[in-house]
Amino acid sequence: KAREDRLIRQVVGLRPFRPSGFVVREDRLGDQRIVHNYGHGGAGITLSWGSSRLATNIGLPGHSGRVAVLGAGVMGLTTARLAQEAGYQVTLYAKALPPDTTSNIAGGQWYPSLLYRRSQLTPAFTAQMKAAAAYAYQRFQIMTGDEYGVRWMTNYQLSDSPQPESRKDEVLASMLPENRVLAPGEHSFGEAYVSQWSGMIIETPRFLRALLRDIRIAGGDVVVRDFADPSDIAALPERLVFNCTGLGARDLFGDDEMQPMRGQLAVLMPQSEIDYAYETA
Repeated sequence: KAREDRLIRQVVGLRPFRPSGFVVREDRLGDQRIVHNYGHGGAGITLSWGSSRLATNIGLPGHSGRVAVLGAGVMGLTTARLAQEAGYQVTLYAKALPPDTTSNIAGGQWYPSLLYRRSQLTPAFTAQMKAAAAYAYQRFQIMTGDEYGVRWMTNYQLSDSPQPESRKDEVLASMLPENRVLAPGEHSFGEAYVSQWSGMIIETPRFLRALLRDIRIAGGDVVVRDFADPSDIAALPERLVFNCTGLGARDLFGDDEMQPMRGQLAVLMPQSEIDYAYETA
């Protein structure tokens, strides 16, 4: 029942898009180590656990002492939790906390979207993306249930023209179970061509709220503050800093490749009988 009179909320946010893909790498700021983890476009929720694992695998080995995480969107929260799980004390610094972050208005459909420009795809980035997706895919599976707002859902792609028999050409095709083209008698959609696959949906407000709760329960400190320039970061007591500032990284660390890309959600009155999603090609 997609009617205008059923619309209850519209939200618009800016996604941190980089044509060459998201950044996970180490940098130096004086005697501090900075590990960057940002630039995920429309795939932040999807890749969060995996990208943050790549970042902590770079930063944590050999480190001693407290860890700083900049940003309380999904990258900051998952990075902080992974650091805590590895036995580190964490201080989370952020200018905004859930529900006032960009991540809170993400759609939460598990599959990378608007992540890179195809013309700039490289083997190195493809390997990085696959590694991030593989861990995130497994991590979200063990978080299914009401507590974190993660559940499996059937997805359909509708088209008036023939579609590939499967998504085997996709980089992450192995993470699309039950992926097949439906025969005309197997669905009730009006379009001539329909394919389906199963995926996870993450209710982002619930998920982020639960992560922030977990961080606090595990002894993490949460400090609300903004950073005007790198000198503010250099003044922090922590010698290992994870930069999960999203769009803020453009000005804070001079990443001119970062581009804000609008994302918009229109929320309708709930329909409990709708337990699937679809998109039109």
